Amino acid sequence: MRQCHSNTCPVGICTQDAKLRAKFEGTPEKVVNLFSFVAEEVREILASLGARSLNEVIGRTDLLAQVSRGAAHLDDLDLNPILAQADPGEYPRYCTLEGRNEVPDTLDAQMLKDAKALFEVGEKMQLTYNIRNTHRAIGTRMSSMNHAQIRHDRAAAWSHHGAPPGLGRAVARRLRGAGLKLEVFGDANDYVGKGLSGGTIVVRPMTASPLVASENTIIGNTVLYGATAGKLFAAGQAGERFAVRNSGADVVVEGCGSNGCEYMTGGTAVILGKVGANFAAGMYGGMAFVYDADDSFATVVNPDTVVWQRVAAPYWMACSAISSPSMAR
Repeated sequence: MRQCHSNTCPVGICTQDAKLRAKFEGTPEKVVNLFSFVAEEVREILASLGARSLNEVIGRTDLLAQVSRGAAHLDDLDLNPILAQADPGEYPRYCTLEGRNEVPDTLDAQMLKDAKALFEVGEKMQLTYNIRNTHRAIGTRMSSMNHAQIRHDRAAAWSHHGAPPGLGRAVARRLRGAGLKLEVFGDANDYVGKGLSGGTIVVRPMTASPLVASENTIIGNTVLYGATAGKLFAAGQAGERFAVRNSGADVVVEGCGSNGCEYMTGGTAVILGKVGANFAAGMYGGMAFVYDADDSFATVVNPDTVVWQRVAAPYWMACSAISSPSMAR
């Protein structure tokens, strides 16, 4: 329906409006039913072609024919060259490799190996790596191991004395390049802090960078998507859909694109710069503080579910006087 960003999904899927959500009638059984009918129709089409499986029709361009659209400007394109086949007697029409196509393990595997002392004796350490924008999900495996292993090994020792301070920073990881980590020197891709559930992410320009941080983008789109806890500090601007569905993380950034804080339900966002259109659409919780130096905020905020105003008193005093669960300032 092309209106997910407006919190008015007419079938109740992408909305937090209770009246609209009541319209959603989907169930897992209906999904199973849908794919069962898709599979049945595929078998019928294959049977009409005299084939028993999809493998038998892969690459069978001889079963295709260019159709006439009845208009000269649409029929002057000859598609025959792309329908040509290699000799099927010499070359297979599809990949016949059996088993997995193994790929090298991720950087996280090396991180776990280097952090062996942490998991065995609880030694604090700082790990430094060079990364590229082709490295994906950096820190995911390390983070899950850090929490699970330390909880398991230290639970008995901490049961009477409590966890030591700074546990979440037991491993500090410093990276140089473009990627995602605890402390990144350089820019980062989309989905920084996706599902963040603790810890701290810091993204800053290289120390030798001539760019003015506040005037340039340093992290991509959909930052902190679905985050539940933790902190993010970015010396620069974020892309679109910043902090979408954030429900508990705290973040400081120097500007963001369209649809910032969309569907946000918790946490605190401090934005020290301009924000794009449709800010706070569907936002039902949390707090957002926006530095509105040129009085443009009123033209971009979506007021449907938020109360917003200039900061006129310490925020804890203002909050106690407002019953709305969310506020954009």
